[in-house]
Amino acid sequence: MPSPETLGDVLRARIEKDGPISVEDWMAACLGDPQYGYYMTRDPLGRRGDFTTAPEISQMFGELLGFWAVVVWQQMHMPKRLNLVELGPGRGTLMADALRAAAGVPGFLDAVQVHLVETSPVLQSRQRETLQSVRPTVMWHADVDALPDGPMIVLANEFLDALPVRQYVHQQGTWHHRAVTWADGAFKFVATGSADPDRIPAPFRTAAEGAIYEDSPAVRAVTENLAGRLSAERGAALFIDYGHTVGGLGETLQAVSRHGYANPLAAPGDVDLTAHVDFAALKACARKAGAAVWGPLTQAALFQRLGIDERAATLAAAIGTERAGEISAQHQRLTAPDAMGHLFKALAITHPGQPAPPSFETPIPMRDR
Repeated sequence: MPSPETLGDVLRARIEKDGPISVEDWMAACLGDPQYGYYMTRDPLGRRGDFTTAPEISQMFGELLGFWAVVVWQQMHMPKRLNLVELGPGRGTLMADALRAAAGVPGFLDAVQVHLVETSPVLQSRQRETLQSVRPTVMWHADVDALPDGPMIVLANEFLDALPVRQYVHQQGTWHHRAVTWADGAFKFVATGSADPDRIPAPFRTAAEGAIYEDSPAVRAVTENLAGRLSAERGAALFIDYGHTVGGLGETLQAVSRHGYANPLAAPGDVDLTAHVDFAALKACARKAGAAVWGPLTQAALFQRLGIDERAATLAAAIGTERAGEISAQHQRLTAPDAMGHLFKALAITHPGQPAPPSFETPIPMRDR
C-alpha cells in the first residue's frame, strides 16, 4: 500500500480508523507531525512565509529584551552561571539582538549559557546560522523538561499561542468535547462525548447553545514547569503573546497563510494554527506553582517603559534622515494601539523573593482587548 501523500491523508485515515480527532490533537498533528507538520517542514517567517514576528520587524525588540534580561540578572545579584532560555526562538533573531545589546554590560555574557527550546529541524538550522558567531555557548532542547537546573531567565515571544488548545462546545444543555471529523469530502468540526463538568469553570457551566470554551493543558504544563523551577531557584520568565486578560467563552483558534487568515481545517500541515493566550489562567497557574506574577502589561507599555522611544530616536539619528522613516514605522508597528501595541500582552513570573522585573514596577490601568 503506498504511503499517504499529505497530512490530510494521514488524518483522514486516522479518523476512519479511530473516529473524530480532538481539536487539541488536530492542532498538535498539524503543527508538529514529524513528517508533515507545519513547523517541521518549513521556515514560515518573513515576507515569503506566512507571518512576521516582532523580532523580525525591528532590532529594537530583541535589544530591549536583552537589556531587560541584564537588569533581572543584576536583581538576582549577578550569579556567575545563568541559563538564558528562549522558547520558540524563530530564526534566532531575538536572541542575537539581545546578546548584542547585553554585550556592553561587564560580566553578563561570561555568566550566560544560551538554551533554545525548538522542535523544528528547519528553524534549528536557521538559528545555528544566525547564532554561529555569538560568544556564549548555545544548546538546543526539544522541550522545557530538558532544560538544566540553575538560575535562569526565560524569554518567550509568540510561543504559547502555538501550543494546542482543547475545546468544548455547549449543546442541548451539556458541554461536549469538540473534535474534527471527515464528512461530505471535507474536514468538519463535530461535538463528541459529554465533558466532565469539573473541566469547565463554574461561571461558564451554563451557557448559550453553541458556546465554545477553550483550555490549554500544554500551556499549563509549560507554565507549571517554569514557575516551579523559578520558585525553587532564582530567575524570571517573560511571556509576550496575543491574548485576553479576562477568561471567557469563545473560539480563538485561527489559521494564517501568506499573511492572511485561512480555514483551520482546509489544509492541515500547510497553514499555521494558533489560539489566543488566556493570561488570567496563566497567572493563576504560575501562582499555584509558587511563583510571583507581574502584569500583564500591553506590549506598548512594556517597551515604552524599557525605552523604545529613546532607542528609536538614537537609531534614526544614526542612519540619517533618508531612512529615519523606517525606524518610525517599526516603532509604530510594535507599539501603536491599532497595530501590535495593545493586542499583544506581556506577563512576567519570578522567584517570589525577587523585586518587580523591569517595566512591571508600577501597575497601570489596562482594559482587556
